[in-house]
Amino acid sequence: MKKISVLLVVHNEEKQISECLEKLYFSDEIVVILDKCTDNTLKIVKKFTNKYFSGSWEIEGDRRNYGIEKCKNEWILEIDADERVDLNLGKEILYTIKNSKYDWHQINVDNYINRKLVKYGWGAYFGKSSYAGLFRKNCKNWGFQRVHPKITLIGNKGDNLKNHLTHYYCDSIKDLIKKLDSYSSARALDLEKENKNENIFTNIRRIFSRFWKCFILRKGFKEGKMGLIIGIVAGLYPLLSYLKYKENKSD
Repeated sequence: MKKISVLLVVHNEEKQISECLEKLYFSDEIVVILDKCTDNTLKIVKKFTNKYFSGSWEIEGDRRNYGIEKCKNEWILEIDADERVDLNLGKEILYTIKNSKYDWHQINVDNYINRKLVKYGWGAYFGKSSYAGLFRKNCKNWGFQRVHPKITLIGNKGDNLKNHLTHYYCDSIKDLIKKLDSYSSARALDLEKENKNENIFTNIRRIFSRFWKCFILRKGFKEGKMGLIIGIVAGLYPLLSYLKYKENKSD
């Protein structure tokens, strides 16, 4: 019988990790990587699993690859503390690993802001419509960027799962702006490391192209004010990253 490990990489998630872990009844193993946790996350995790590892990683890909290595089963489900697997998705995951002849599957995602479902407009590093969350061990490897690392997938892709993962992405518009600040600061460090030859005019153009992609092509306009804000935030992300990168170089 095929078994599955569930992997979570977390940082100070005491407010929501319990609700996430309670939904993982179907798993054969839960692996939690605690990155620089200083709150009560570890105390909560111990109630659900004895397979946890504490450490400090600067690169997201490093800690995620470390977590994948610690999973012992053939199949791995990778989720975050702000995500929930409902009953139907759990059943579909078990059916998939039992019957799939493929190496990895995309999972569709429902993104919420303040517990309100926001269906349209996501992309350009904000929110996610789907992701390669169910895969055989050794078929997924994370890159070494600080924000949104590139993912290498080996093997054959199967169909997307039909049931959606619930993702509580933000509590408020204020929280979305905080993510913009955090992501752009991390991206600025990546730009410095990659030594990319970018200029301000290219990144100004990206404001409009990314806004168009999110608000028009991905139908963010259907979400009204929230879709407008998502488009603006997505558009500002590359410009803010570039400006912070230039500021870091001048220090």
